[in-house]
Amino acid sequence: MTEKFLMAGDTALHLCDSQKGDKCVVLLHGYLESMLVWEDFVPLLYRHVRVVTLDLPGHGISEVKGEVHTMEYLARVVHDALRALGIARCTLVGHSMGGYVALAFCAHYPEMLDGLVLLSSTPNADTDEKRANRLREIALVKAGKKEALARVAPEAGFAAENRARMQDHIDDLTEQVFITEDAGIEALLRGMAERKDQNEMLRTSKVPLLFILGCRDEYIPKEAAEQMVGNFPDAQVVWLEHAGHMGFLEEPQATANAILTFVAGE
Repeated sequence: MTEKFLMAGDTALHLCDSQKGDKCVVLLHGYLESMLVWEDFVPLLYRHVRVVTLDLPGHGISEVKGEVHTMEYLARVVHDALRALGIARCTLVGHSMGGYVALAFCAHYPEMLDGLVLLSSTPNADTDEKRANRLREIALVKAGKKEALARVAPEAGFAAENRARMQDHIDDLTEQVFITEDAGIEALLRGMAERKDQNEMLRTSKVPLLFILGCRDEYIPKEAAEQMVGNFPDAQVVWLEHAGHMGFLEEPQATANAILTFVAGE
């Protein structure tokens, strides 16, 4: 993987690119993560496909641009980065918040997509309750209480049965919270809170769709996930039996196999 900075439009972007492969997979990380979260997962893919990872603006060491990072802005940054890399088409894999960005990309640039993978993510807009929770998180960060996020969020992403064996990953994600700029956290929380429902766009889209979902996900419980995927009878669905919200870390080989099978069109 070659690490570099480039200008994606007017945004300074940090990314890694394996550079080789006829087909390309772009991995978009979730909230309070960075491209480092994919470090152990990428080797399962890059022997088969070109892999690009990046720090979404506001996280990692990419730039923070303003008080609100809308999903459309982030999608435009991804689009501009792919253009700069000379990548005409790819399969976008969006984890959680990365899935919201991938959906906005699908809405605006479907001609660049071979496929869309929603990894522990949803086309639904925030509920009023979820939106209120995001505003509370902004207030916590503004009050200098980011440690409250670090104490809860990383561990909650994993299935209870996996937390002991995934402790190193939990520690890494906890550290990530502390090193993420406050302004970046706030900008992304505002962007997620105001994002639009993408169900209708996705239902009418011609882009092939794959859901990868954890059966023990506390953020998207299985009953809600089943109801969600029921709206997309043409989509492929892979259930990770022993995973929570972080399936690509909890069941990495099964996740990689699902992505590679999807990319191959099998």
